[in-house]
Amino acid sequence: MKYELAIFDMDGTILDTLEDLKNALNYSLEHHGYPTRSLDEVRRFVGNGIRRLITLGAPEGTSEESVDKIFSDFNAYYKIHSADNTKTYPGILELIDNLQSDGIKTAVVSNKADYAVQDLCAEYFPGCFDAQVGERQGIRRKPAPDSVNEVLRNLAVSKEQAVYIGDSEVDVATAQNAGMDLIGVEWGFRGRELLAEKGAKIIVERPEEIEQIING
Repeated sequence: MKYELAIFDMDGTILDTLEDLKNALNYSLEHHGYPTRSLDEVRRFVGNGIRRLITLGAPEGTSEESVDKIFSDFNAYYKIHSADNTKTYPGILELIDNLQSDGIKTAVVSNKADYAVQDLCAEYFPGCFDAQVGERQGIRRKPAPDSVNEVLRNLAVSKEQAVYIGDSEVDVATAQNAGMDLIGVEWGFRGRELLAEKGAKIIVERPEEIEQIING
């Protein structure tokens, strides 16, 4: 066995959350009289947390006070509607089940608000993860390594025994900042070309490849 722990990003890696993120953003923007955003625009905006999504989605020059209000409306809406259209990527549930059967620990770290991480894990992956960490007070957002380090501490696994799995440039930088190996996935929000450009050495096109790599 090459690794003892697999740490997954959430959005674009294990869950396709894009439609629900777009709907929550557009609800909150429209509520304040701002233009809405397309799915492709939201795809480019996600990855750095909800507030950054709102800052990019709102018109340029929107005041911090207005961003605060949009942020509040987004969270209220998304807490209820985070699973309306969200779905697991094909093969992910089987991958996690196989890893657990192989005795490998699994975890999720995300820049998504911690309430949404907990809710979505309970909805789509009940009992599947040994740890799950979202954005919360005291833990800096990725690409800072805080969330990854929190998981490593809680599960008593060294960074050399763990691998980080994600779909974006934020994930590449997170693995680098944590001093960990990375597996990039091309089915997410960014694609193979960008991952390679940002420094990902291993990029897979199917979840079953991850199991083969982890088992060495």
